[in-house]
Amino acid sequence: MGYKLLLILEKILMFLPKSFRKAFFSCLATLAYHISKKYRNIARANIRFVFGDEKSEEEIEEIVRYSFKNLIFNFLHIMELRNMSLDELKNIITVENADVVKKVHDEGRAVIYITTHYSSWEFGGASLGAFVEPVAGVYKKMKNEVYEEWLLEGRARFGNTNLEKTRVAKALIKLIRAKKASGILIDTNINPKEGIMIDFFGKPLRQTYTPAYLARKFNAAVIPVTIRTDDEDNYTLMLFDEIPVENTDDAEADILKATQLQADWLRDLIKREPKFWFWLHRRFKNDHPEIYN
Repeated sequence: MGYKLLLILEKILMFLPKSFRKAFFSCLATLAYHISKKYRNIARANIRFVFGDEKSEEEIEEIVRYSFKNLIFNFLHIMELRNMSLDELKNIITVENADVVKKVHDEGRAVIYITTHYSSWEFGGASLGAFVEPVAGVYKKMKNEVYEEWLLEGRARFGNTNLEKTRVAKALIKLIRAKKASGILIDTNINPKEGIMIDFFGKPLRQTYTPAYLARKFNAAVIPVTIRTDDEDNYTLMLFDEIPVENTDDAEADILKATQLQADWLRDLIKREPKFWFWLHRRFKNDHPEIYN
């Protein structure tokens, strides 16, 4: 019943002009900002933790407000993806630096894409699958099964597949051996068993070592990818150069070095345009819980 109601809501909203949908979801974002004191505080705590005193109160306020808008717009983008043709998606997406992927495939290697909750991550994942190559994206199981079904259907609209995070290692290895692509988020809070300590904005923090471990063991390529926009109508999918993963006699050092390089890529991305990152989740709660008190 819940899923049918969600589909009815989707149908009604998609019947309306795009300009109205954008205005409606912008209003929802403003409302969410005003009623969600908890998440306003989480966002501010994250920004202060990352930037210290670099950002003024006005800058922090602007970033927090945009974070609510960006999250709500990603919900809208999934809805639009579920009803969009490939040509319609192509009309709003520009792909940069796709040759880095061709080079890896010419060498007979698989790609492990690392990515982040940044700008329209939903358009980003769909565009990667539609215009570069299909990707099996790793996701964490959600409590709301109705929303999860709806979301995963949208993410699979243009050729991607979804891998639930629990016991995902075998599936990732199988993909790499078949020279197929996978996608792993590197900006989520993780438990100690899943990560290694790196430096992030001068702070010690755990980050997943899975991309580096798999790339080293199976000679795959780690390629960062994200998306951004200037006008919230047209988007640029940005593929970055391969992050090297060395294969010396010291596996632990190789994996740490490559994982730190991934963290450095994310740090530079956030520093360049901080408003696009997803500041509303407690990214640092396991390693620095005190910042949320």
